[in-house]
Amino acid sequence: MTPPPDHPVIPPRKIGVLLINLGTPDAPDARAVKRYLGEFLSDRRVVEIPPIAWQPILRGIVLNTRPKKSAHAYGLVWSEEGSPLAAITRRQATALQGAFGPDVIVDHAMRYGNPAIAERLHALKAQGCERILLAPLYPQYCAATTATANDKAFAALAGMRWQPAIRTLPPYHDDPAYIDALKAQVESQLAALDFTPDALIASFHGMPRRTLELGDPYHCHCQKTARLLADAMGRELIVAFQSRFGPAKWLGPATDETLAALPAKGSRKVAVIAPGFSADCLETLEELAIRGRESFMAAGGTDFAYLPCLNDGEPGMAMLRTLIARELAGWVT
Repeated sequence: MTPPPDHPVIPPRKIGVLLINLGTPDAPDARAVKRYLGEFLSDRRVVEIPPIAWQPILRGIVLNTRPKKSAHAYGLVWSEEGSPLAAITRRQATALQGAFGPDVIVDHAMRYGNPAIAERLHALKAQGCERILLAPLYPQYCAATTATANDKAFAALAGMRWQPAIRTLPPYHDDPAYIDALKAQVESQLAALDFTPDALIASFHGMPRRTLELGDPYHCHCQKTARLLADAMGRELIVAFQSRFGPAKWLGPATDETLAALPAKGSRKVAVIAPGFSADCLETLEELAIRGRESFMAAGGTDFAYLPCLNDGEPGMAMLRTLIARELAGWVT
């Protein structure tokens, strides 16, 4: 049927895939970091303290003290491409373009900062995507990561007159494709070292212990990932949790304390992996690779290596192609 001449242009039907990661400031300076932290730390999924109690602390103390320190840390890892997390996520989306056929458009967005989830959802819809897979790139499910990314997307959908059909990528902490990718990458990285580690640490992002008590599966997902990877590699992994913030009790043991204690226990050569991160970022490149090394060496360590995340390397990209193709089943041939 030929539409009338004054009919709005309707683009050919497409399918969208939106990769979603945490986010990053637009620049490594205090102003940009303050804007980013203000959005991040105002998320009720991230800080579950009632706003009437938390916002005065956030606006009066945290956002007046933390941005300068964090901006310095970002400056240590910033590259010509900008934020490592943004650059890697962009490269992942580019590498996946065309992997699922000519009718599938792959894009990326950040939960906090730019490019924004709502912006990219509207862009996909404008390109004719009537079906969209939301793909939060968090292997282990947590309300403060996976859920809030989906929340933001659903909030954008609430304002759309013509909504696309939506699917969401489930957590993949125990998926064989993920464990195989980690095994291949870590073993290759270990083989390239000029020393043999006495210990291999799997450092996951920390969460307040209260989240576990409230029923969040994150801690269990992290433990299962580590167990499956250790079994696949045939070697022990030490599980630890990083990035504590505030006075609340957090999941432990803490990565910094674990690193500082290892030399006294006879482990003076160590390698650290971060299997909870799909792309390297401030928490891996500054907190682990720089400050983690300093803590370990100051405690008497002799050799330290941080092994990068899956990023846009072939093991990780093969895994993403597998996971996304599975979730697109029925939408694409």
